[in-house]
Parts: sequence; structure tokens; C-alpha cells
Amino acid sequence: MSDNDIPGSFDPASDLDPNEIRVLAVLAEKEALTADNYPMSLNAVMNGCNQLSSRDPVMQLSEDVVHDTLQRLMQRKLVGSMSQAGARVIKYEHRMRIKWSLEQDKVAVLAVLMLRGLQTAGEIRTRSGRLHEFKSVAEAESALQFLIDKYPPLVVRLERAPGTKEPRYGQLLGGEIDVARMDAAPSGGSAGGGRTAQLEQEVAALRAEVDELKAQFAAFRQQFE
Repeated sequence: MSDNDIPGSFDPASDLDPNEIRVLAVLAEKEALTADNYPMSLNAVMNGCNQLSSRDPVMQLSEDVVHDTLQRLMQRKLVGSMSQAGARVIKYEHRMRIKWSLEQDKVAVLAVLMLRGLQTAGEIRTRSGRLHEFKSVAEAESALQFLIDKYPPLVVRLERAPGTKEPRYGQLLGGEIDVARMDAAPSGGSAGGGRTAQLEQEVAALRAEVDELKAQFAAFRQQFE
């Protein structure tokens, strides 16, 4: 372990890989943002993983990769699946709330860290607003401390970076945090520009809604065949 690695422990057996972290975080995010379309179809999960806005790093995961990732998360009891009577599309939901005994404010903090990397408490408060409304930075810090104090810990508080005033926080679901590597990696959060990212996100959401409507129509038509 290098001097830049922050030790931490999530699961004594194995930590989550980047794809698992992204898929799990998307399920947690969309549960709050698009409640009418939750649980989510495979295609909707894939679109959420690959959107350009509010993601660091930006990823491009295929449907097969997302499917395999969901299966692994189901084996670890972090994701559940369900299918409606007569419907061909299987839906997926996260189980972080049950698995780790988390209330929504903690789920929101963890999801934002999983989706956007290292952040200060102030950044977390601002970016988690649609998932949970923290009235102050102190409230966000309280939720962070809860996640730090869990055994094993889910979040770690890092030392202040040179030239900065506030400490940053990171999630430990993937194991040790290599601060130097993460700081050196180019940020994908603003890829394509703000307007392009927003349009990309809207297109992904519309595609997911169309797929849901197709599945519902197919199930309805089967009743009369």
C-alpha cells in the first residue's frame, strides 16, 4: 500500500468493483428521482450508468455487462429482482437500506459519493438535494459520521488536499482509496458541456420510459391472444 492509499474495510470477503458500485448507486439515485419508474428495467439501469451528467467518471457499460453486474449484486443480497404478472421485463431494486440498516439521508450521501467520487460535506449537501434535503452542512456531516462509524465503515474522512480548506470524504465499498490516482484522473462530470449532458440525460430517460411502455403494452396484448 502506498502513502496515498487510505486503508478501509467494506467486506472481508471481497469489495465491490467499479461496475457494481455504479449500478448500485444508480438504483439508489433513481429510486428517489424517478419513483414512478422504480424498480428499474435492465435498459433503464444501463442508461443511468452511462449518463454524462452527475457522474465521475463517465462510463460506457453494455447491456450484457450491466446484466452480469446485477446478477453479482443479487448474489450478495444488495439487489433484488421482481417481475409483474404477464410482463416480460424483469425489474431491479437496491437493498442497501436493508443490508446496512440505512435511513434515506445515509443512502443519499452514499449514493452521491458512489456516483461522483471524493467530495466535501458542502458538495455532498448540494448534490444530494433531490435525494435528501439536508438543512445544513452539519446535517450532512452527521450522516457522514454515521457511515464512518459503522462496522465495517462505509465512508472515510480524508485529510485536506493541499491548498484546500475542507476535508473530503470517500466511500469504501471498493476498498482502499488511492487519493493520488483519483485526483490525477480527468473528471467526466462535465463531459460534452452542460447543455449536451442535460440533453443526453433526457434522451436516456425518455428511452427508458418508451421501453417500459412497450413492455406494458406487450403484456396487455398477451391477455387477448
